[in-house]
Amino acid sequence: MLELAASLKRENPTRTVAQVARILRTATGWAPSESTLLRHFHRLDLMGPGGGEAAAVFGRFEAADPNELWVGDALHGPRVGDRKTYLFAFLDDHTRLAVGYRFGFAEDAVRLAAALRPALAARGVPAGIYVDNGSAFVDAWLLRACAKLGVRLVHSAPGRPQGRGKVERWFRSVREQFLIEVTDTSGEDLAAAGVDHATALLELNRLFVAWVETEYHRRVHTETGQSPLDRWEAGWDRLGRTPAMPTADELTEAFLWSEYRVVTKTATVSLHANTYQVDPALVGRKVELVFSPFDLETVEVRYRDKSYGKALPHTISRHTHPKAKPETPQPEPPAATGIDYLALTAAAHDEQLRGDERIGYYALYGQDDQIPGQLSIDDLQPTVDDNPEGEVSA
Repeated sequence: MLELAASLKRENPTRTVAQVARILRTATGWAPSESTLLRHFHRLDLMGPGGGEAAAVFGRFEAADPNELWVGDALHGPRVGDRKTYLFAFLDDHTRLAVGYRFGFAEDAVRLAAALRPALAARGVPAGIYVDNGSAFVDAWLLRACAKLGVRLVHSAPGRPQGRGKVERWFRSVREQFLIEVTDTSGEDLAAAGVDHATALLELNRLFVAWVETEYHRRVHTETGQSPLDRWEAGWDRLGRTPAMPTADELTEAFLWSEYRVVTKTATVSLHANTYQVDPALVGRKVELVFSPFDLETVEVRYRDKSYGKALPHTISRHTHPKAKPETPQPEPPAATGIDYLALTAAAHDEQLRGDERIGYYALYGQDDQIPGQLSIDDLQPTVDDNPEGEVSA
């Protein structure tokens, strides 16, 4: 067993002692104690500088109940097909439960929503969400979503990330226990495996879900003395209630985007190069345009919280919001083959005419490949004789 442990350490020197022990338990059902493994690795000189377990520093604050506070953050992930990935995650402060998480190819509001929306649907609505000042977390969309659901959104002061120790420690666990086992891949790797970027990203998320739900959520946390899942369930049992779950309509409304525009004298509004016709009664008013970032053809018009129905598309140049970039880019146009089909067809036709002796088309052609007289207007002139008087011959 110790030999296998040493092989695991040599295979990936950045694996911690605790990670090697976890792998052994998963693979064989048993593992030596971490102290035994540590002594063994030291004897084999497998513990380089910084190879021990670093002490973690945590803030003193802890939410008293589950869903009192979620802490959100982003972490750089592995490269998938030469493209960087980013992990958006939300951690329940009281239980350390990872309520929502997802890897994506961009660090933006769309990928943030992809992590937060399933969290709200599965774990309920928290009283507050605490995030930093990254561009995705200060986007107006997040403020609107929280306001619609009655969630207090708090941003940490720039340069003073107090209260973020728990999510930072969790990210450390993610790096040491999950990402350490993930290998960066190149575009050539994906091509050789017959896998595209979207499929590879789905697989990364599938493996991460398995690790979170099977390993992290069920392992006793060193600070709380309970596994995150047990602490979550115990917290709700103590409160004598269940999480406040949003309805499907509430979630849909919360995850719509909106922008404000002044209605022109012609009863139109513009939104990202698109023009829409609205109710003439709104001319001169500043209205709210509510829409899905993935569908700019369907835009609802609101004024003072009253709906004035759907705006009538007049000119549509963009079908999605500029920030709503797809997870994978549109495929590049294929390289030109250099084959001119019509030119080849014309050449084949010419060859056919010259070679078909049954009809004798070749006889029609002159030395310049033109049919004699086919472009001459002389042949179109009326025939006259040399009679200077212009008399008609008898």
